Amino acid sequence: MAIKEAVLGGGCFWCLDAAFRQIDGVVDVISGYANGHVENPSYKEVCTDTTGHAEVVKILYDDTKLSYRDLLVIFYTIHDPTTLNRQGADFGSQYRSTILYRSDEEKKIAEEVTAEMQKHFDRKIVTKIEALRNFYPAEEYHQNYFAKNPWQGYCQAVVAPKVEKVRRAFTDRLKR
Repeated sequence: MAIKEAVLGGGCFWCLDAAFRQIDGVVDVISGYANGHVENPSYKEVCTDTTGHAEVVKILYDDTKLSYRDLLVIFYTIHDPTTLNRQGADFGSQYRSTILYRSDEEKKIAEEVTAEMQKHFDRKIVTKIEALRNFYPAEEYHQNYFAKNPWQGYCQAVVAPKVEKVRRAFTDRLKR
């Protein structure tokens, strides 16, 4: 087993975290902030939309069970990649759709998958494909948030439907 990492942003990190944790081959998910210009930012700072960071998840996955390409297809299913700096009621550049690659190979795969997924959307995909410059883990209370707070209002209204969408779309990829 070789553990690899992928860093993706698609709105609130609670949604991506909860959705990816269901997928067989995902070993861990770390919510965090990436590609901004402030070192070790806080959630409060990132929410001001002045740090340049995106809310992201770092996905640790077993590449013998799940490929980078597979992760990106799931990523495009979880969120709306056609809305610029917004997911539902969450808006600002910290909620941008972004694929943060670590190698030329990941960049190429991201570009290919984005082109393939465009066929499934009426509007243009605006996901930014950019090199990962930095990643800072979010505060502990953000980690695995949905599992810790399933009855919280935002979790019920926003996170739970995305989790269910992934369960329906990827039944063959769910953890048993």
